[in-house]
Amino acid sequence: MRRLHIATIFLGTVLLGSGCKKFLDVNQDPNNPMEVSEKLILPPVEVTVSTQVVGGYNGSNAAYWMQQLSQNQPSPGQETFRIFPVDVDNTWTFYIYPNILNNLRLMMNQARAAGHNEYMAIGKTLYAFNLAIATDVWGNVPSSEAMKLPEVSRPKYDSQESVYQQLQVLLDSAIYYAGQPKSAVVPGTDDFIYQGNMAKWKKLAYMLKARFYMRLTKAPGHTAAAQADLALAALANAFADNSDNAMVSYTGGAQAESPWFKNTEPGAGGVVMNKTFIDFLKNNNDPRLPIIATKDVDGGYTGRVPGATTIPDPTVLSQVNSFYAAADAPLFLATYTEALFIKAEATFIKSGAAAATPVYQAAIKAHMDMLKVDGAAAQAYINSRPALTAANGIKEIIYEKYVAGFLSIETYNDWRRTGYPQLQLPESPFVNYIPRRWPYPSNEILANPQPDQKVTTADRVWWDAK
Repeated sequence: MRRLHIATIFLGTVLLGSGCKKFLDVNQDPNNPMEVSEKLILPPVEVTVSTQVVGGYNGSNAAYWMQQLSQNQPSPGQETFRIFPVDVDNTWTFYIYPNILNNLRLMMNQARAAGHNEYMAIGKTLYAFNLAIATDVWGNVPSSEAMKLPEVSRPKYDSQESVYQQLQVLLDSAIYYAGQPKSAVVPGTDDFIYQGNMAKWKKLAYMLKARFYMRLTKAPGHTAAAQADLALAALANAFADNSDNAMVSYTGGAQAESPWFKNTEPGAGGVVMNKTFIDFLKNNNDPRLPIIATKDVDGGYTGRVPGATTIPDPTVLSQVNSFYAAADAPLFLATYTEALFIKAEATFIKSGAAAATPVYQAAIKAHMDMLKVDGAAAQAYINSRPALTAANGIKEIIYEKYVAGFLSIETYNDWRRTGYPQLQLPESPFVNYIPRRWPYPSNEILANPQPDQKVTTADRVWWDAK
């Protein structure tokens, strides 16, 4: 497994970022664009995806809003839904659009011209992955006219419905390129996710297709049954076991730490476990609890009431344990566990509780195995779970997916789509509802004013139908 040296990679990100600015400069000769090889573009893109997007504000915001983590500091704050356009500037203005999508576009243009099929497959997969993150939190976003400076200085916002159609086209194209003959230049150690293994990239593309199909179970013009059929068909070619997990590993040295190590260190604002999440694990006698959370000063497990008064001694609270928050902890983009939970939900929708039960149990077991839980303890827990029924099936599946998706931005998407987990408002909330989307970033509002930007965080995105 190739591990990251973040200092080197972030230097590459800075260089590529400045290069993109030059590339996009209206005074730049369009007949002589700057070219950087695919092998130099891919590493900083993957690091930005894992460290700044999945492990950045997107991931931490989902963990606070879904009450897995808490901030031991005075309200209002992130966990009490204080979010302004300036808070999301970096994600849009620096990370997703320029450093990820635009650099992937450059990489794919060069790969297409050179016949480098593997970089095309990786580029399209990562493009779909990140475009989905953007549309899921903002709704309508620039896509068809994005990154076409100087021809288009104020790109229109594409509807979320059309963006979701584009995601599937991108992934189908990625699957096509992943199956093409080996190119003269292929990715290897420059690919921090799969080290150039195209069979695994192909599986990830199918996994993402299933994820995006199930996102639309309640979207206007779609039915849960039809989306379940599509997801099940995609999953037949997706992840087969935990070795297929899409993740980025970190060395843990100085400036090469996992993002969740940085997110939860003392200087990050007193990040501790949330009472909602801790109590759910404790009430279920979940053997994953000591792997996910540390013990408090009294030897037990205690989460903080979200929004409550700051506790002077944070040692009375549990914190994120080393599996997720060690300096060299991996960052997961998609897992076999998630694939099985998607399959369990889709099977439940199509064939009922009895057919979904073994898949649901296999999903729990896959996560237990990933965390290296003792086999007997894992099986005892699985045996203790309520039987799936027509009435409780979706609830039980999504609650277990919520645990297995600890620190994943997918928990927020599942909550909006299904209503699970069922959450109470924190104490002293900044707004009296859990936001259903992000505000558009302040830089974008100034530079590219659009009617779409009038929405509030109470407004639902297209697929988040009532």
